[in-house]
Amino acid sequence: MKITWLGHAAFLVEDEEEEKRVAFDPWLEGNPKASRKDIVADVIFVSHDHHDHGIADAIRISKEKGSKIVAIYELANYAAENGANSVGCNIGGLFNVDGLEVFGTPAIHSSSMGSPMGFVVKIAGKTVYHAGDTSYFSEMAGIGKRFKIDVAMLPIGGTYTMDIVEAARAAEAIGAKITVPMHYNTFPQIEANPLAFRDMCTREVVVLKEGEELSLE
Repeated sequence: MKITWLGHAAFLVEDEEEEKRVAFDPWLEGNPKASRKDIVADVIFVSHDHHDHGIADAIRISKEKGSKIVAIYELANYAAENGANSVGCNIGGLFNVDGLEVFGTPAIHSSSMGSPMGFVVKIAGKTVYHAGDTSYFSEMAGIGKRFKIDVAMLPIGGTYTMDIVEAARAAEAIGAKITVPMHYNTFPQIEANPLAFRDMCTREVVVLKEGEELSLE
């Protein structure tokens, strides 16, 4: 399985054996850090409705390629009203979509359509946690304890999300085998040093460049 950072909060998770492609927050059009302008994905998870998390791109990709969008109930309805194939969910819900086990997590942020959220997704025997836009919250420890996260994608840019200090707290609480920082250095307001974040963490942190892949055995 491989995880590609597409830039900002966008990731593509691919498993060749199970022929599964899963995307998170695929902001591609207008993203100055995007490593590509298009993707193929079976399922697209969108954490909330802010434009830099890719709901417009997700709708376009769904309409063009049949991808299934998974999002909070209100945002999923919006996607469906705009012609996309969507599945609504909510925080605290455990469910299956296209053979993937999914759990909706809280995210402390803002949103105009439903609550912001994160996703724990089990794919090809690995468990990934995309936190969406969030600050640190105490239940992160519970998420880590229940799901034994292999890879956590955490925002570190500050201003709108955790900064590197709070993100290091979150990484420690979650206890993922690997943490990948995201949502930083796209705009001046979210400038952050991922290497400083890595140095604050006691567990493994992999700092990816836009378009770079992380391979998991």
